[in-house]
Amino acid sequence: MCGIVGIFDRFGREEIDRELLGRMNESQYHRGPDEGGLHTEPGLGFGHRRLSIIDLSNGQQPLFNKDKSVVATYNGEIYNFQDIRAELETLGYQFETHCDTEVIVYAWEAWGESCVDRFRGMFAFAIWDRPRETLFLARDRLGVKPLYYADLPNGKFVFGSELKALLFHPDVPRKIDPTAVEDYFAYGYVPDPKSIFSGVQKLAPGFRLTLKRGEPKCRPECYWDVPFVPDGSMTEGHAREELINRLQEAVRIRLVADVPLGAFLSGGVDSSAVVAMMAGLSADPVNTCSISFGDPAFNEARYAEMVAERYRTRHRVKQVDPDDFSLIDRLAGLYDEPYADSSALPTYRVCELARQEVTVALSGDGGDENLAGYRRYRWHTYEERIRSFLPLGVRRPLFGLLGRVYPKADWAPKVFRAKTTFESLARDSVEGYFHTVSVLPDSLRQGKIFSAGFKRSLQGYQAVEVLRHHAESAPTRHPLSLVQYLDMKTYLPGDILTKVDRASMAHALEVRVPLLDHKLVEWISGLPPDLKLKGREGKYVFKKSMEPHLPDDILYRPKMGFAVPLAAWFRGPLRQRIRDAVLGSAMAESGVFEMDFLKTMLDQHQSGLRDYSAGLWSLLMYESFLRRYA
Repeated sequence: MCGIVGIFDRFGREEIDRELLGRMNESQYHRGPDEGGLHTEPGLGFGHRRLSIIDLSNGQQPLFNKDKSVVATYNGEIYNFQDIRAELETLGYQFETHCDTEVIVYAWEAWGESCVDRFRGMFAFAIWDRPRETLFLARDRLGVKPLYYADLPNGKFVFGSELKALLFHPDVPRKIDPTAVEDYFAYGYVPDPKSIFSGVQKLAPGFRLTLKRGEPKCRPECYWDVPFVPDGSMTEGHAREELINRLQEAVRIRLVADVPLGAFLSGGVDSSAVVAMMAGLSADPVNTCSISFGDPAFNEARYAEMVAERYRTRHRVKQVDPDDFSLIDRLAGLYDEPYADSSALPTYRVCELARQEVTVALSGDGGDENLAGYRRYRWHTYEERIRSFLPLGVRRPLFGLLGRVYPKADWAPKVFRAKTTFESLARDSVEGYFHTVSVLPDSLRQGKIFSAGFKRSLQGYQAVEVLRHHAESAPTRHPLSLVQYLDMKTYLPGDILTKVDRASMAHALEVRVPLLDHKLVEWISGLPPDLKLKGREGKYVFKKSMEPHLPDDILYRPKMGFAVPLAAWFRGPLRQRIRDAVLGSAMAESGVFEMDFLKTMLDQHQSGLRDYSAGLWSLLMYESFLRRYA
């Protein structure tokens, strides 16, 4: 895994500041501590930090074709590069290395922009073709690898794997985008293609961008989408057999490495399934690692031990202090943008543990989105049944009234917390799902938390528009498939994959994601929805297919996840810290917030009257971002 940067003069051939390019490149040293390289020529500069995984002695980047007319800087892994290489050799191309970067260079020469259609893997790369005076960028289909860019008014185009690299360029503006702030406090991250700064964007998953010197601005182009084309002939028995075969293949092609390789093992269904497949494909014991917590409510270590014992893995466990506050200040530096998923803390620790033994780790990320594993999918389908019986004109006043008068009882058992359900039923399908996933609901964002001046700057914009935009172009209207699609466009790349990329690259660890193999994703998307969510059982066909490989205690226990005890932190050991941050000068001077209401949130949370832990964490992370970057 690596880090890439670049500067391109879109309209001329001005000399690139090599020292500036070097500073941008070195800001991503953690992504590739093994080697660094720069290439400059009139009007273009590429930088690269390398984490050596394949062909360790060759493959230094930026990497050229034979006559030096095409050069690439690349972050990722192309798992089918050997097959593509063989095809290119039949076309007359000759190779000097055994790495996948050289395959990308000649694939561009052979097939141009359509080269990305042939790549199976995770990637973000840039190619400069001097004869065509063309800069080409692409990002993998699901968004495993990041790519930021800024098209500057002075004609310069800059890009990098992380936002911090772009911010070293003096012409990249640091003006905060108000709509990105609204998005952040709704989702807990800034969804693609926005960044927190109005002058910087992310290349969205499954998109490519072609820039030709001297030509007008070119817009990113989508080259792939999750199809969700139903296969009506698929029986459960066939699906179970085919799923195992396809998962085995997705794991197998991710076992190629010239460095030590292992897997995360949380004890959940997804990571356990990946380890089971690895064990069946490897003659040697699989290296696995997990972290444990002292609090049994957050501890899955014993389930991980069950899988490790069954498959005789070389397993390492490290107990993590559940009150692990030391990383809080580091998060702003890791994620650059405001990022409010508190499970980033334990994710950082498990990556730290894995890197002590391996350089590459396989993970189980993507299974919940692919196979309908989230509980919220079940609740959404229940709500959709009610919506199908009652038109919005009836539901909006009826459930809207119930939502307003029903007390907000955060302290009560879940069965008595109907307020959120009533509020969701008063909305249409997309708006209702948005209400379910929001960190801070509309009633707080639009009504209370933001200052009057900041609300004016939004000019009526609301974060639900992100989901509406994706819903309009979704290839499916099935209630379950639609929300899976929305998560694959937003939550998966914006939260899950961002979390793992930054946490792993902070330790120069490459993480591979077999459940997000795009061919596997395409096939799973076509399965009948009732094979994914059957009654109350999410991942139904996946769990059934894994019954010969994993015990029922793994497959059918309640989902836990990497939870962090935020509510207790903010009432106990972080009581004063959260007050100092949320009510401090950085927040007040930003002009974004209604400070009196922030104080009310803190008072009500710390008295036990309300649980604002998720919202307070998002405010704490935003304050850290303000102090560091803005």
